[in-house]
Amino acid sequence: MFDHQDVLEELNSRLPLKDKIAGAHRVIKQNFDFVARISVTLYDSGTCILKTYLDSSGEDNPIHNYQVPLAKAKSLQAILEKGRPRVVNNLVTFERGRQEHTRRIGRQGYAASYTMPMFHRGEFVGFLLFNSYHPDVFTEKVLRELDIFGHLIALLIINELTTVRVMGAALKTTSKITHMRDPETGSHLDRMSRFSGLIAQSLAEKYRLDDEYIEHVFMFAPLHDIGKIGIPDNILLKPGPLDADEKAIMDTHARKGREMIDDIVSNFGLDGIEHIDVLRNIAEFHHEAVNGSGYPCGRTNGDIPLEARIVAVADVFDALTSRRSYKQAWSNEQAFDTLRQLAGEKLDLDCVNALLERREEIEHIQKLFQEDFYG
Repeated sequence: MFDHQDVLEELNSRLPLKDKIAGAHRVIKQNFDFVARISVTLYDSGTCILKTYLDSSGEDNPIHNYQVPLAKAKSLQAILEKGRPRVVNNLVTFERGRQEHTRRIGRQGYAASYTMPMFHRGEFVGFLLFNSYHPDVFTEKVLRELDIFGHLIALLIINELTTVRVMGAALKTTSKITHMRDPETGSHLDRMSRFSGLIAQSLAEKYRLDDEYIEHVFMFAPLHDIGKIGIPDNILLKPGPLDADEKAIMDTHARKGREMIDDIVSNFGLDGIEHIDVLRNIAEFHHEAVNGSGYPCGRTNGDIPLEARIVAVADVFDALTSRRSYKQAWSNEQAFDTLRQLAGEKLDLDCVNALLERREEIEHIQKLFQEDFYG
């Protein structure tokens, strides 16, 4: 009666999403051993950029820590415009493609691909790709079965992303209800989260960061100051400098943020979210300083989690270059000079240098997310 083994039982487990996709890949290979790689790219609708996210191919991974504007990925843009998947059963011309991602695919030796667009409630999420070293393998019969697996994998990914976004939305909504006039503007959060992503991407090789970690830094960065919900209005909104007692209260927002996240994760059963500790660390430690002068713990250098060091640099840079009630926006050059002065003292040197090398992308983000009259 209980002899049958569910070949996809791993999908019911608490394994990380990457491991679940790898498990689905193993099952697919039992029927279609020519499928060498399954990969996922995500779409940032704010910047119209595609970013590598997950794959099942282990070391056989020609594209990682990579992003490209969708408008420059013409073949993928055509898939989105048609709203239908694409089969390419002969990729011999890809090595001669103009874009870096097509050249990498060609150099890897893949001979065929099947690409499915992923949508959630009509909104484009990204692409799911199947690659093979053999040409002419994605026949209509094969595709009928792969479609089932493809949609199953897409649901896993969308469920994970939706859970993260629902939690973030709950926190942000609570923040708006409590502090309708919080000086942390939406544009600031849009910019600093993307600056955080740029820094993480630049550090990927040195710190061996995978795309999943980088994406979670980007997703969680806007929640860094969520603990300010617990700060009284007369302190949070004070137009002038805080006195010593007021500053001591303001500084409690880091611990309060960690406590809030722990409560929400526990109350809503969200402890299975990937990289939830990244969120905890960002909220609690983004005001630590590498010389030990920060708060709440006075940690130094590598004892401060990397994600908190990343967000600290992104947050300081955007604060300097943003207009506030008590100051005008600084130029990027003025802010860069200040970051250099703070590097190795307050801010992490690697993170500062990582941001400084992405000037063109910084300016593009600033143009996309400009502050208006309301911030």
